[in-house]
Amino acid sequence: MTDQQLLERITLDPKVMVGKPVIKGTRLTVEYILNLLAHGTSIEEILKEYTGLSALDVQACILFAAKSLESSVFMPLSVESS
Repeated sequence: MTDQQLLERITLDPKVMVGKPVIKGTRLTVEYILNLLAHGTSIEEILKEYTGLSALDVQACILFAAKSLESSVFMPLSVESS
């Protein structure tokens, strides 16, 4: 599956979840799915809880986040002193 095909699973609509990116056909935000993963929830557990989702939907969330960060410039949160 191409990046474009995966990203087509993510939609943005100002009328749904105040315009946050969501998995198409749901009200599950990319942010929510990524937070579940970040806190140790497995893809299998997510799919069991949200039966309408597929592993490709979760993969699309990860790809969306990666693509969103491609052109970001990061500044250090704090300066380390030596």
